Amino acid sequence: MIQNMIKEGKIVPSEVTIKLLQNAMLESANNKFLIDGFPRNEENRAAFEAVTKIEPAFVLFFECSEEEMERRLLGRNQGREDDNIETIRKRFKVFMESSIPVVEYYESKGKVCKIDAAKPIEEVFEAVKAVFTTQDAVESSEN
Repeated sequence: MIQNMIKEGKIVPSEVTIKLLQNAMLESANNKFLIDGFPRNEENRAAFEAVTKIEPAFVLFFECSEEEMERRLLGRNQGREDDNIETIRKRFKVFMESSIPVVEYYESKGKVCKIDAAKPIEEVFEAVKAVFTTQDAVESSEN
């Protein structure tokens, strides 16, 4: 079911994703988590926070033009059947309609850390490390 939904550029139901995430978090010995690509819509966000009682400390938002993302996806040559122009463009449309409101929600709470992802990999990595270093310093000063 999940593979078919991804192929169609659709979003997997929140209850499925949240249950998978929650199980992985509970089975882990960690108390900090980096969740990639979730929540993807407002319903995901509200359901995750309601079920887990967790609100993120911060949200990373990788800014990159649609043209650059399309170029990278088509050039990654991973043999994924969803790496075709039609599916990629569907995913962009779904992202703009569904995910941007989540980013805006967290931005209104001062929790979004934006990263210019159009830069070279090394520069993006350094920017991400700087965010985590800053967040660790903030957390340490709060304890």
